[in-house]
Amino acid sequence: MTSGADWSGRVGATWAAEWHRTERAFADIARVLDAAITATAPVAGRAADVGCGVGSTTLALAAARPGLRVIGVDLAAPLVAVARERARACAREADDDADRERRVDFLVGDAAAVLPTLGGLDLIVSRHGVMFFDDPVVSFTAMARAARPGAPLVFSCFRTREENDWASALGAALGATPRPTGAYAPGPFGFADRALTRDILAAAGWRDEGATRHDVRYVVGSGDDPIADALAFFRRIGPAAAALAAAEPDERAVMERRIAAALAPRIRDGAVAFTAAIWVWVARAGEPS
Repeated sequence: MTSGADWSGRVGATWAAEWHRTERAFADIARVLDAAITATAPVAGRAADVGCGVGSTTLALAAARPGLRVIGVDLAAPLVAVARERARACAREADDDADRERRVDFLVGDAAAVLPTLGGLDLIVSRHGVMFFDDPVVSFTAMARAARPGAPLVFSCFRTREENDWASALGAALGATPRPTGAYAPGPFGFADRALTRDILAAAGWRDEGATRHDVRYVVGSGDDPIADALAFFRRIGPAAAALAAAEPDERAVMERRIAAALAPRIRDGAVAFTAAIWVWVARAGEPS
């Protein structure tokens, strides 16, 4: 289980160090989510990206909607530092430093606390950043109160562990026992259950406009030795990382051999690729209570 507190500490620092690998893995998730956001986003106003990480969704939205001011919010200061540097690099490449400074910003903090201070948001988005709330009803309620009535919420999240073969294959290799779905717990699969997520959104003041299923490519290793690259990824990112870190050296070597054996059949075109099974949700803020 990964909580919000983890992201403000060790987990956030690890993801910042590994951001090139994580962005590679999430590239097709980003493509699907960005298309859904663009289809829903207003042409002007203010938007917030919850759990913005290194800023990919924030920057994509700002590029697609030049009339929007977009603010990325994340608990992890190291991730926000990377996002700010990427924003500066994008501005330099486009030769629009002053305009980008006006339209894009990144803040460190808990979205439930930060978004209400922004107020009057015309859009809220998140790429896999909302599954780590300690109390999702409280957090989504704060987000709804920060949004204008009718403002859209668009976010992505994983479906079940069994549908995500990158996770189920790892679990099988390590002999992990699958956790049951149907009850919320902070972590990658916190919103796997569609009915549970719908009920949480409704309790928080959001009108469900539907969740769309997508199955996309999830690349975990590439280069001259894609299996070694994938192992380096899984040692630090994902459900195997904690188990590998806790194991004694001999046990860890056995575990890594099992993971490598599970990775080998997944090599296609020089990359280790799995499937990410995701939901893309769209909801609307109701009238403030």
